[in-house]
Amino acid sequence: MPASTGPTTIDLEARQLCCERDDRVLFEGLDLRLQDGDLLQLAGPNGAGKTTLLRLLAGLNRDYDGELLWHGQPLYDDYSAYAALRLYQGHLAAVKKALTPLENLRWLVSNWPVEDDDLWQALDEVELGGYEETPCQQLSAGQQRRVALARLCIAPAPLWILDEPFTALDKKGVSWLEKRMQQHVEQGGAVIITSHHALENIASLRQLELGSVRA
Repeated sequence: MPASTGPTTIDLEARQLCCERDDRVLFEGLDLRLQDGDLLQLAGPNGAGKTTLLRLLAGLNRDYDGELLWHGQPLYDDYSAYAALRLYQGHLAAVKKALTPLENLRWLVSNWPVEDDDLWQALDEVELGGYEETPCQQLSAGQQRRVALARLCIAPAPLWILDEPFTALDKKGVSWLEKRMQQHVEQGGAVIITSHHALENIASLRQLELGSVRA
């Protein structure tokens, strides 16, 4: 199975980032930098802009002031190259319920060259062995979440941007994801995450409290 990290180093930086929504400032003057081996958790109350910030960092929203830099260059100078190096998982599982886990996973990793054997192995790792060809509409919410997270096993993207990835997971799934993220950063990858789950079992965790950025 392909390694979860590639040879490219990570250097994602935000400088004096400001974003408004509905004439309300979500955050301003925000500076952050994410490099190899970093695991950053965004914290703050509902409505503080955590998901908005993740989407900005993923390059899915350009409605901001300030700078977003990848290796010191504007993020959008070569966005296609950046997009190939980052994996974004939104707060929804985002699986097509009429498709099987195998079909969904093939679609989710279509940006990368992945063999079918690796898809089967990834689904087995997230304990969906035997469900590979079952329509996702017949699976539980937790199993559908596992389908989406299975790409963490195979997508060769060094930067993971994850929005509430623990949603609907049972204790075993939570433990698996914590270990997978820890392994990823130990191998030189980086993770930025929003989560109401207390990440107590992950070393080298940093937190950014969005509510304090505007002080």
